[in-house]
Amino acid sequence: MTLPARMTVIAIRAPGGPEMLVPEERLVPAPGPGEILVKVVAAGVNFPDVRQRQGTYPPPKGATDIPGLEIAGEVAAVGPDAKRFKLGDKVCALVVGGGYAQYCLAYESHALPVPATLSMVEAAAIPETFFTCWQNMFVRASFKAGDWVLVHGGTSGIGTTAIMLAKAFGARVIATAGSDEKCAAAKKLGADVAVNYKTEDFVAATKQATGGKGANLIVDIVGGDYIDRNYDAAADEGQIVQVSFFGGPKATVNFARLMQKRLLHTGSTLRPRTVAEKAAFARGIEEKVWPLVAAGKIRPVIDSTFPLDRASAAHARMETSQHIGKIVLTL
Repeated sequence: MTLPARMTVIAIRAPGGPEMLVPEERLVPAPGPGEILVKVVAAGVNFPDVRQRQGTYPPPKGATDIPGLEIAGEVAAVGPDAKRFKLGDKVCALVVGGGYAQYCLAYESHALPVPATLSMVEAAAIPETFFTCWQNMFVRASFKAGDWVLVHGGTSGIGTTAIMLAKAFGARVIATAGSDEKCAAAKKLGADVAVNYKTEDFVAATKQATGGKGANLIVDIVGGDYIDRNYDAAADEGQIVQVSFFGGPKATVNFARLMQKRLLHTGSTLRPRTVAEKAAFARGIEEKVWPLVAAGKIRPVIDSTFPLDRASAAHARMETSQHIGKIVLTL
């Protein structure tokens, strides 16, 4: 495979709205030790990309300023010490940035082979949400088959992934969403109960579904005033994993319930984690989740696709909050 010297990327001209995403020419990077260079076929769009574009989520020190945290494509070059994949192999990967481009570097240990059951668009929609849900639901928290899992934002990228993973491992799921259409989509994905948070109280609905006991695990992307209500909706010894703060990171909470119910409230971000930590998440996903993906039992929900040069339209779509599942850029 002969590599070009230059490539088209989507750069952020200045902090601001979707129109700040503009095509630009950059040099094609060379893979370093343990890295592979991927010729990108598809790249997932995630809310951290929107925050980076707005100027509120800068890339980690030393990372590229090009947005994009997940890709799928073909291995175009292999760096020193990278032994697992060969040229032409189809992979999807979690990356620290640079996904909105024709070529993107990835750590080989953060890449997974694309199963034959998946399209490249579907493969590109997996890494960010699956790594996030895996580390929060299975590493930081733990749930058993038969547990009740409450998933907020059930039709978001995180929400759809959390529902699928929880169901695949034998949980019963309550999902919240902002419209009857989204509730129907969450149920189609496997949610046992779907709650329209605009017309129903999710605490009451959770208690009703669980016979008064509450949810054993709560996956929350909202924060804000949901934190206090999550403590109310949780079962004794329940676990709450904080994945994001769409409702804000500050709240007034009755912490007595944390003690009375012996709750565990934890959370984490993915991007700043070490190379080794992300590699461990990749191995866990490959061992436990990949067989289910390969068997067609789990597949990401795709809302829409946009060509790379229309990344601004993809961001505008994400900011409407009308999407169900993942938005993906195609090359």
